[in-house]
Amino acid sequence: MSPEPVEIRRKRLIHRSLYTGMKETDLLLGPFARREVPGFATAELDQYEALLGEPDPSIYAWAIGELPVPPEHDNGVMARLKLFAGTPRR
Repeated sequence: MSPEPVEIRRKRLIHRSLYTGMKETDLLLGPFARREVPGFATAELDQYEALLGEPDPSIYAWAIGELPVPPEHDNGVMARLKLFAGTPRR
């Protein structure tokens, strides 16, 4: 099986961000993905895809600063998501 073309991967991640299963996360991740994912490098796409593998309530709580971000997701993509969500840096 050949690797997924990067543009298809970006479209898949954007679509997945719009329909996460939790309305609050949809409203946060959908616009974030539409704005940021087209410019993500491969490493950032990997980080974002790994983040989307987490439970929606956790992603939302991390993004708004309600819970600390675990070390495996404390990266540039999460920093951008927190900034997008209007969460002050800690």
